[in-house]
Amino acid sequence: MSSRRPEVLAEPPAIIEPVCAVFRRTLKGEGLKYTLERAQILDAVLRSEGLFHADDLIGAMKAAGLRVSKATVYRTLKLMQQAGIIQRLLFDDDDAGRYQVVFGSKTRDLLVRTDNSQCEPLDIPELRALCEAACRARGLTLQSHRLQVFAART
Repeated sequence: MSSRRPEVLAEPPAIIEPVCAVFRRTLKGEGLKYTLERAQILDAVLRSEGLFHADDLIGAMKAAGLRVSKATVYRTLKLMQQAGIIQRLLFDDDDAGRYQVVFGSKTRDLLVRTDNSQCEPLDIPELRALCEAACRARGLTLQSHRLQVFAART
């Protein structure tokens, strides 16, 4: 588990309102309510930069004086995944996984180093073109794609 707490942005990203609406619809579809604790978790996630562990998020929220339940954070992160707000990344040695915000951002393809747990973005314009062509051939429109490449130095 990383000892680094997620950095919190001074200003929230401009996408908070649409994300909130998407999250509320997901909760409603599951028969759940949009509670203060869930709203605080959503806000903390959206203010995080880069990859984060759930436990680091909990630590950052508690350090900010917020009362959060570990179980509620994990359940809320799962609901955010369902809503397409965040993506969970699994590393070979990391059962807990890490998360990143993907809603409202350009596609984030990643190169994940399994030998040192570092991640770096991949920019492969040809990949998007291939995805668009595959969708077009099926009468579909590409909305997004995600690629994770796992590699280690030999």
